[in-house]
Amino acid sequence: MTDFVLVAGTWLGAWAWDEVAAELRGAGHDVHPLTLSGLAEKQGVPAGLETHVRDIVDEVDRLGLRDVVLVGHSYAGIPVGQAAERIGERLRRVVFIDANVPVDGESFLSGWPSDPVRRAIAEHDGFWPPLGAPDYAGQGLTDEQIARIVDGSPHPGATLTEPAVLAGPLGELPATYVKCLLDGDEPMPAVAEVLKSDRWEYVELGTGHWPMFSQPHELARLLDAAGGRP
Repeated sequence: MTDFVLVAGTWLGAWAWDEVAAELRGAGHDVHPLTLSGLAEKQGVPAGLETHVRDIVDEVDRLGLRDVVLVGHSYAGIPVGQAAERIGERLRRVVFIDANVPVDGESFLSGWPSDPVRRAIAEHDGFWPPLGAPDYAGQGLTDEQIARIVDGSPHPGATLTEPAVLAGPLGELPATYVKCLLDGDEPMPAVAEVLKSDRWEYVELGTGHWPMFSQPHELARLLDAAGGRP
């Protein structure tokens, strides 16, 4: 039995993991989906990147978890990677699902054309609103699944612009990186760099960027296997 802490990316909350969590619980694991500050039922709570890192560390502390698998999807890979470093020996493994990874001194918006995102944040009182339905085409999602994501909550912009802080090389953590192939078949440069570590495992999944919706059973089986890695 493993303790999984599941953290979804921008616009989403703990609700995004319902199907995956049910499958993992059926396999005998304890599962703790987490909503980050400022999102879903926590809308209105001020949040920067450090807030999201603390959300994750505090949840591990609050529940007294040991032998933890931290799972970060998309943006959430950045706070999850930092939290994984901070919980130390309580970490069994960290799993990044088609995720950004933290780079010391860099933010989510570092290194990619961010002007449209920064402009959207400025125009929406400091929040990045969910994209429109056409932006989710070709990701293996049904119309109903797309509607659920589009109906998500605006994401606190400060979490996307504040830099990550790491105490050591990310490659020293035991990790699995899941690349969702409909979202591009090559990992981003920061991911490719850390994948050189012999402590990192690379896995491909034949679906889009939101596998908790498009392939929840396959994702749960992958997480179950990752949790069993030494």
